[in-house]
Order: sequence, then structure tokens, then C-alpha cells
Amino acid sequence: MRTLRLVLGDQLHPRLATLTDLDPDTDTVLMVEVAEEATYVRHHKQKLVLVFSAMRHFAADLRDRGIAVDYVALEDPGNAGSFTAELDRAVARHRPDRIVVTEPGEWRVEAMMRAWEERFGRPVEIRDDTRFLCPRPVFARWAEGREALRMETFYRAMRRRTGLLMEGRDPVGGRWNFDHDNRRRLPAGHAVPDRLRFPPDATTEAVMGLVARRFPDHFGDLDGFAWPVTRAEALEALRHFLDVCLPEFGDYQDAMRAGTPFLYHGLIAPALNLGLLDAEEVCRAAEARWRDGSAPLNAVEGFIRQILGWREYVRGVYWTRMPDYPETNALGATRDLPWFYWSGETRMACLAECVRDTRAHAHAHHIQRLMVLGNFALLAGLAPAQVEEWFLVVYADAYEWVELPNVHGMALFADGGLLGSKPYAASGAYIDRMSDYCGACAYDVKKKAGPKACPFNYLYWNFLIAHEDTLSGNPRMAMPYRTLGRMSAARRGEIAADSTRFLASLDPSEGQPGGERAVDARAPDLFLVGVAR
Repeated sequence: MRTLRLVLGDQLHPRLATLTDLDPDTDTVLMVEVAEEATYVRHHKQKLVLVFSAMRHFAADLRDRGIAVDYVALEDPGNAGSFTAELDRAVARHRPDRIVVTEPGEWRVEAMMRAWEERFGRPVEIRDDTRFLCPRPVFARWAEGREALRMETFYRAMRRRTGLLMEGRDPVGGRWNFDHDNRRRLPAGHAVPDRLRFPPDATTEAVMGLVARRFPDHFGDLDGFAWPVTRAEALEALRHFLDVCLPEFGDYQDAMRAGTPFLYHGLIAPALNLGLLDAEEVCRAAEARWRDGSAPLNAVEGFIRQILGWREYVRGVYWTRMPDYPETNALGATRDLPWFYWSGETRMACLAECVRDTRAHAHAHHIQRLMVLGNFALLAGLAPAQVEEWFLVVYADAYEWVELPNVHGMALFADGGLLGSKPYAASGAYIDRMSDYCGACAYDVKKKAGPKACPFNYLYWNFLIAHEDTLSGNPRMAMPYRTLGRMSAARRGEIAADSTRFLASLDPSEGQPGGERAVDARAPDLFLVGVAR
């Protein structure tokens, strides 16, 4: 039986379900670089380089194992530009008896796959993605009948299911969660380790040239690309993290420092989401470091929770709630995304730093994403669809299954509390406590009102006032609402006036070709004009 086996660009694992029963005498692996996937959002240039280079290296590895690979590069003559159209051409070339695929990460791609059997007139087998620790049906059974889907409950179930960090039925150390121990600010002068990076080889350099030619207007810098593009490199990156960074990862995982984008973070999410690594091998390797005494429990548990807990959980939320999930907008947020999310040109030092890191590396760590970029979007009432598209565009590890629940539910509370028990809203005090950003800012984080005050300070209270009817009954919001209840009418008016002035200065058209405008003269300190793309 001749089988055509389609491997997608984020399924680059040697034990992928698509490949498990491959017969090299009769089967062909199809891999395609298609314009539709590169442009349905305008992905960061480094994301495109990462995916295309990793695909080409993976295809070469398969060929070295004696497997027939039909590889269609982006600039090959006749490239039809989409999965379905390329599969059409491949079926005509190979005349397979059946087609085998692994379930994709995105709902829209699975909808395509469901139509292929009728279109091609032959069986199409869609296999479970065994790279994940929680199969989609298992999560669906867990979620059934629950009004709220709490990650902590799911995480404990997954610890029991896998045995990770368990002693029988009990968690090691007597606690499920050591998050309270993982909130230290990075001390001044604390030296962080140099991180292992991977200079481009000839294949990657060729792809960088392709991306520069074909996608010159996409966001992000190509200079400095250094992500792992092979399984061997990804395993080396994992070992480096475990050896050098994991022991202090727990203490400083929430810390931020200007000019230091990587700190102690894993930097393996791009490789993990591509398939160069799988979740179980990463979690088992981290657990082994605790068991042999080379990393403390708070660090290992915090790291494993991000993968076994959060990553598996958001995938489950995505697949149980699609396709309607992104249509919710519980807080009625409608403001357009400000141009500084693209340009980085703002006098708010924390936002400028996070956008610069994102542009330079297609990376920002989880607190930068949630408590700076996401927090501002929440407080400013930015339209969820625009914020979600931005996050999907700019990060090397961003795929809709992981990006959408994180942004829609966790950062923006747009699902009304299905995913998160409260909005993750914070004033400038949190950013000041966890970073050194505020010392170099044009605004004063200690000031609560006026044009020199940190905008996070008044936007935080303005957010609580605007959504008092919706949020004041939330038990986790009781303390800030008690404080708000003691505020005078005059103070509330001051908050509203500062917020109105600032928000009016946010222009989504700043820096658009032919449309660069001067800063609003009424608020010269609030926004630096963007630069044209």
C-alpha cells in the first residue's frame, strides 16, 4: 500500500505519529513551504526563518535515514501556495492509496484536513498528536460540565497521571505548587549567565536570504538569529538550560532587567512547539535534576508546571472551545492597538524595552508578555482580536493553540473568567518591584496623578472603575475594590481625566506609510511618534 505522509512545519519530531509505521519501500513523506501559512498573519521574520530552516534540516535527516521525502520549497516553480493545493499536486505525482497526517495545532488547518478525504477520493487518517501529555479527548472529559477551567486543578490531575514530581499519590515536598517562592527581584549587580545561541549554518543563511527577499515588510530583525533549528541543537539548548539556568530559574522567573532579555528562562519553547523536543522528555529531564540534587524543588516544579500544567492546559482549552472562543469579549474592549506595539517608540520604558526585545529576538519572557504588554492592553481596553493577532505575529513560539488562550483568557480576561479566576491587572508598582525599568522612564512610578505620573497607575484604577459592575463581586478582587470604595469623588474624577487624556494620545496610525503625524500638542509627554515601516 502506497502511503503519502504529510508532515507540517510544527511537527518536526522523529517519533511523530505520522511516521510511526512508515515503510521506506512504499511510502513518501511530503513537506511543503507554503505562502498561505507564512502570511495568514505577518509572522516575525525570525519565526519564518526558524520554521523553514528547521523543516529543511528535518527533511535532510529523514533522507539520511533512507526515507523518500518530497519537499516543496517556497520558491520552487509551481508551488501552489497552500496545504490543500500542494497535496493536490502531490497526489497526482505519487498516486497514493491513502494519506496519513497528525492532527494539527490550529482549528482552521484541521477543518481543511477534514475535507481532504472527499476531495482526494482516498482515505485520510488523522492521528492523535502523541507529543502532548494530555490527549484532546482526555482534556475534554476533564472539562465536561465545568463552568470554569482552573489550571491548578488540571495540573494536579496531570501530576497524578504522569507521576512527575510525585511520591505515590502525594506531591514531593508536600506541596503541589511552589509559586510563592518564585517571585524574587533580580538583585542589582547580579550576574546572569551567558546563554547558548546557535549561529546560522548554510541552510539557515539561505533561508534568511529567502525571508529577506520575500517578506521584507514583516515585523522584526533578522540580524542576530540564533535559535536551534535541529533536534541535536534543541537537545543541546535544553542541556544548557538544565545545567546553567535551572537552579536559579525558580527564584528569578518573574524578574525583568533592561538589556537582559533571556535571564534564566528556558528558551526552548520555539523548539518544543516545533516538535524538535517533546514535553515528556523535557519534564523528565528537569525532574531528574531535582532527584539528583542539582536543582532545587521550587525551580523544577515551577518549570514543569509551565509545561505539564500550563502548556497542556491552554491546548485543551483551545480545542474544547474552538471555533467560538475568540468571539467573546467579556469586558467590551474596542480600542485600536497603538502603533508603539510595532515601533517601540513610547516614553513608557517598560513597554519600549519589551517591544525592543521582541523585535530583536522574537522573544519576551512570560512576565514581560503578561504583566507589561498584556497588562497595558487590558488596562487600555485594546480590542482582543488586534492584541491576539499582534502576539501571534511577533513571537517565535507563537501558534494559535497556545497564543489564543494565553492572550484572550489570561492576559485580557476576554472570556469572562473561563480560564483565569481574575484579571491580571496591575499598577506601575508591580513593574517597579520586579524590574529596573522604572528608573530610566520618563514617567515617575511613584506619582499617582498628572502628566508625569506612570500611566499604569491611573489606568489601573480607571480599569477598576470602568468594570466595577462586572468585577467587584469577584472574591479575588475584593481588596482593590475596598480601596476604591474609600476614594473620594474628586480622586475618581482625577483618575478619569488622566486616563482620558492619555488614552486619547494613543494613535494606531502612527508611523503608517504616508501617515506619520506629530504628537498631540495637548499631551507632549505621553507618546513619542512612531517611525515609518
